Amino acid sequence: MAKITVLGAGAWGTALAMQISQNHQVSLWARNAGHVSGMRKARANPLYLGDFPFNDNLQVEDDLAVAAADADLILSVVPTAGFRGILQDIKKLGISKPLIWAHKGLEPVSTKLPYEVAQEELGGNAKWGALSGPSFAAELVRGLPTAVTLAANDADFAQEAANLIHGGNLRVYSSTDVTGVSVGGAVKNVMAIAAGISDGMGFGNNARAALITRGLAEITRFGVALGAKTETFMGLAGVGDLILTCTGQYSRNREVGLQLASGKPLQDILQGLGHVAEGVNTAREVMRRAETIDVDMPITREVNLALTHGKSARDAVMDLLGREQKPEGV
Repeated sequence: MAKITVLGAGAWGTALAMQISQNHQVSLWARNAGHVSGMRKARANPLYLGDFPFNDNLQVEDDLAVAAADADLILSVVPTAGFRGILQDIKKLGISKPLIWAHKGLEPVSTKLPYEVAQEELGGNAKWGALSGPSFAAELVRGLPTAVTLAANDADFAQEAANLIHGGNLRVYSSTDVTGVSVGGAVKNVMAIAAGISDGMGFGNNARAALITRGLAEITRFGVALGAKTETFMGLAGVGDLILTCTGQYSRNREVGLQLASGKPLQDILQGLGHVAEGVNTAREVMRRAETIDVDMPITREVNLALTHGKSARDAVMDLLGREQKPEGV
C-alpha cells in the first residue's frame, strides 16, 4: 500500500482522494484550517462534495510538510493559478517526490500550461505529469465508471503512476503526450462556455454538435502548434473530455455559458457558482497564447470577448455564424 498526498480539497481533489484511498493511504491537504477542521469533524467534505463519507485510509491535513511526509506520489488539484506557488512551497520544504496534477488551465499572465510551469519549477529530470479526461467528481464518488488519461514526461513513470491510481470504478490509461493531455483539458472548458451560451439561447442540438466538432478542430490546431500529437485529441483527454464538459449537467463552465445567455453579469454568475470555473480565465490566456503562435481560434476569441469585453452572447454567436465560408479542414 502506497502513500499518496492530494493537494487541494475542492470537489475533484476530494473525489480523487476518496477514490485512491480505497487502495492506498491518502493525505488530503487544504490550505484553509477551518475547512480542514470541518472535514475532520464530518469525515466528509460537505462544503464541496456533500456527505459522501471518508474511509479510514484518508486523513486530512492543513500542514503541507505533514501531508507530504513519506509520500510516494503527490497529486496536485489546486487551481491552475496557484500551481506555481504550491510547487515553490514544496521545494522550500525540501520535498522531492514524483508529482501529478489534475487541474486544467493556463497560468494567468504567463499563459503557460501546467507542464511548462512544472518544467520551470521542478526541472526536466523530475518525474511529473498530468491526469485528465471526462470526469465529474459527483459521479466518481458515487462509484460510477470513469476513465481518464495520465500522461508523464517518462513512459515508465506514466505507467507506474497510472497503476497507483487505477482501480475500482476508475480506469486510468497511460500516455507520454503531456502537452496534448494538458491542452485538451484546458481548452475544452472554453468550448463548454460556448456550448452553454448556444444551449441557453435555445439554438438546439445541431448548433451544439457543430460547436463541439469545430471546437475540437480548434483545440487540436492549438495543441499541435505547441508540439502535441494529433491522436491525443481523439482520446479521453481530447474529444472525451470535450463532449462531457459541453453536455454534462455537472459542468460548471457550461453553466457559465447558460447564465451568460440569459444576460446575467459574469461577476454575479461566478459569485453564485461556488466553485472555480477554469474556462473563464483560460479563454483570455489561450487567446493571448494563440496570438503569439499565430493560431486561429474563432470560438475562443468570441468567448473571450463575451467574458472580458462585455460582448453580448447573441452577438458572439452571430459573428461566428457570419464568418467567411471555408473548407472544413481549415
